[in-house]
Amino acid sequence: MGITCETIWRESSNYVDGTLNSDLQQSIDEHIKTCQACASVLAGLQNIVTLYGDERMAELPFGFSRRLHRRLETNMPTTRRSFVGWAVALAASVLAVGGIELSRTSHEVPDSSSKLAQQLAKPIPPDMQVVVSDKGKLFHLAACPFIINRETIRHMTASVALAQGLSPCTRCLSKYL
Repeated sequence: MGITCETIWRESSNYVDGTLNSDLQQSIDEHIKTCQACASVLAGLQNIVTLYGDERMAELPFGFSRRLHRRLETNMPTTRRSFVGWAVALAASVLAVGGIELSRTSHEVPDSSSKLAQQLAKPIPPDMQVVVSDKGKLFHLAACPFIINRETIRHMTASVALAQGLSPCTRCLSKYL
């Protein structure tokens, strides 16, 4: 099975975690024997996972926290310290929550489309064969590269998927949305 560099980059996390099916694992192993770029990407990712998985990376010397707080208090300007501190903390919180919400909702399908989109969209053929992975909330065409957890896919018709409350993938079924 021929495999592209793009496929390797897309599956790199699963490769490092060891969660690929054996055929894809073997194809990637063969590819990285001849592609130095992909071998480097996977080796770098493995190094990052190894380093950050080592709890000694985050170990701080005894008393570091106390010394850091003293140093910050000494170097912080006395005027408007509390306002600036709160403003920075609030901005960081907004960014963190916004990032989490954005990543959470980027895979979800909106409940309603605009009126123009509804007019232009074709209905999904009810007898169209689609696939769904276990615990998935979306249904896909079988060739969709964005299917998560391919090892657990089930086949069904689009009408059954819709009846089960599943939503169509916005990428592979975009012409119907």
